[in-house]
Amino acid sequence: MRKIRNLLVSTALAGSLAAGLAAATAPAASASAADASSSTVATQAQASRHFFGPIYSDFGRREDRGHRSYFKGYWEKSSGRYWFYGSLFDRDRDRDYSYVWFRWHDDGGFHTKYYKTFGRLNFNKFGGFRKSNGFDDFDIRVCEGDNRFDDCGSYKDVF
Repeated sequence: MRKIRNLLVSTALAGSLAAGLAAATAPAASASAADASSSTVATQAQASRHFFGPIYSDFGRREDRGHRSYFKGYWEKSSGRYWFYGSLFDRDRDRDYSYVWFRWHDDGGFHTKYYKTFGRLNFNKFGGFRKSNGFDDFDIRVCEGDNRFDDCGSYKDVF
């Protein structure tokens, strides 16, 4: 009788230990799976950014590269649209404006838009272009001077 009782107690103890072990490892396994999936999403988000630049203005008035204006940034695709991010920097502080020109092409043809600054100008989510509307090209150039056509660098293809 004593052997049967010990056998039942040890079987119950082994069963409760197995159940406790299974309950403890299930959340850890799902947590590690969640960590792996979140790191995969973060990697995909980082991988979807396409960096470009710096894109410099042309030389003018004996300036060296250290005093030229420039633009740098990245583009990404989100929800079927292409968005552009970046910053225009005016480094020489000569009270001439720095200009950035955006030129893109879609079913409606070529379009241009420019912006100017004395210091730094940030762009957050410029565009929203769709391939379904024929979007297939995006170029940037930087200028610096008294007007938007002074000391312009050439257009650089960024998409």
